[in-house]
Amino acid sequence: MSYVIKIGTRGSKLALWQAYHVEDLLKKAGLESEIVIIDTKGDQVLDVSISKIGSKGVFTQELEDQLLDGRIDIAVHSAKDMQSNLDEAFEIIAFTEREKENDILLSKNKGFSISDASQPLVLGTSSTRRIATLKHFYPHVKTVDVRGNLQTRIRKMEEGLCDALLLAYAGVHRMGYDDLIAEYLDLDEFTPAVGQGSVAIESAKNLDPSLRSQIIQACNHSETETRLRAERAYLRVLEGGCSIPVFAMAKLENDQLKLNGGIVSLDGKQRITFHLQGSSSDPESLGQELASKVLSAGGKEILEQIKKAQS
Repeated sequence: MSYVIKIGTRGSKLALWQAYHVEDLLKKAGLESEIVIIDTKGDQVLDVSISKIGSKGVFTQELEDQLLDGRIDIAVHSAKDMQSNLDEAFEIIAFTEREKENDILLSKNKGFSISDASQPLVLGTSSTRRIATLKHFYPHVKTVDVRGNLQTRIRKMEEGLCDALLLAYAGVHRMGYDDLIAEYLDLDEFTPAVGQGSVAIESAKNLDPSLRSQIIQACNHSETETRLRAERAYLRVLEGGCSIPVFAMAKLENDQLKLNGGIVSLDGKQRITFHLQGSSSDPESLGQELASKVLSAGGKEILEQIKKAQS
């Protein structure tokens, strides 16, 4: 009888979509698996914004506990939810092929544009990156904090909490709500969170090496991995979690990696960005170079202000 790989996941519809996606990839490679649903702190505490709970491992801690004691073999996460520094007992072994990276506005009302300052617009989001970006480019837009799974957020919007939701395209598309997309936001303005659009597969470092290799073979998308290694190296230097408004997106063109990223202050007044290019053979170096440029151009001071404001 073949070994059954235990896939740990949160229980939301989107998290389950990701787990079933990984299960399908494993199945195509001839590997058996089963899904284990685990409740996390981020799922339990819905009346407090992520930045107030504390960003480190808010959606991952409980899954890591079970990785460590062998109750699950792998944990499946949105790559953008993964903290920049994993505990030394864990590693990300695969990134699935990346979805379109854009942020979008989701609404049943299509008669507005984010750039139209003549009419009031209230957007629902709990992302510090998105709120700070709005303050920088579109100060006329108001925001309200909205948490919970996508279905809960849509219900809150329909009840009148906001005119539209500001979300990642990937989650909206995976949940089948494309018909509610009112506007795709510009990637230069709304540069996504690191890893947005990909699913990360995490394991404990003590996972059986043969099993590890088979999972990588089945699930890892090498172009996405290269791009995310650059982005995550940038994030690692800045020690950015969910509550820090940093952003980065890498693109691969032939053997060249193009990396665009930066930081924005919480009030939106300062926004530092750089566009870099380098060899795809060393994505981490490009990420570190971006971090160095951002920090020396005033990013260090912005980070200190943010950490002080959130302490």
